[in-house]
Amino acid sequence: PLIAHRRRSRRPTVAPSILTVLRTRMPSELNDVKIEPRGYHHGDLRASLIAAAAAMIAETGAEGFSLRGAARRAGVSAAAPAHHFGDARGLLTAVATEGFIALSNALEAVTGGDRRSMLIAQAHTYLDFALAHPGLFRLMWRKEMLDMADDAHVVAGKRAFAALNRVALGNDMATAAPGAPGTAASVAWWSAVHGFATLALDGAFAPQGKHHPALDTLLDA
Repeated sequence: PLIAHRRRSRRPTVAPSILTVLRTRMPSELNDVKIEPRGYHHGDLRASLIAAAAAMIAETGAEGFSLRGAARRAGVSAAAPAHHFGDARGLLTAVATEGFIALSNALEAVTGGDRRSMLIAQAHTYLDFALAHPGLFRLMWRKEMLDMADDAHVVAGKRAFAALNRVALGNDMATAAPGAPGTAASVAWWSAVHGFATLALDGAFAPQGKHHPALDTLLDA
C-alpha cells in the first residue's frame, strides 16, 4: 500500500518561519526560528524589510501588505524600501522568492525509498509547507502582484519545479521548465498536489488534522 511506502522516505519538518535562515540551516532545524525584523544597521536593511513583509503576510495575507507598513515594522523610514526594492511589487517578489527557496530546500531534503515513495513524501512535504505558511504560499502564485521577470524569482521557481520533476521522472538531470516536452507527468503530479494544498487552505478538508489522511486517500486512488 502507498502509505506504507511513504513512511520509508524521510520528509523534513517544515518550519513555522523560514526567511531569516534559509542559507544557513537545514530544513529540519528551522522549527525554532522566528522572523524577527530588526532595525536598519550595517547593511541588513534588505533582510529586515523582507522579514517584516513576510511577517505582515503571515498575519494578514498579501491583501494586508503595504510598503509603508513593512518599513514601519522594520523600524526604518517610509522611503527606505525604495533603495532595494523600488516599489511594493519588488518587495513582494523578494518575499515570494525566499518562499520558493524554502520550498525547494524542503522538497530536495526528501530522501530514501523508491521513486514512488519519494513522490508521496514530497506531496506531504508540499502540503506541510502550504499549511505552515498559508499567506506566503498564496503569495508565491499571485503573478499579478509579482515581478515575474525578476531573475532571482525565475531561478527559485524553476528550482522548486525541478525538485519535483527529478523525482517524477527518475532522472537527476531533469531540469526542464513546466510545459517543456517530457514534463507532462511531472506537471500532472504537481497539479494534483498543488490543487489539494489549495483546497486544504480553503477549508475543504476540515476539521483540522484531516489533511494528511485525505491526501493519502488521493494518492492511493
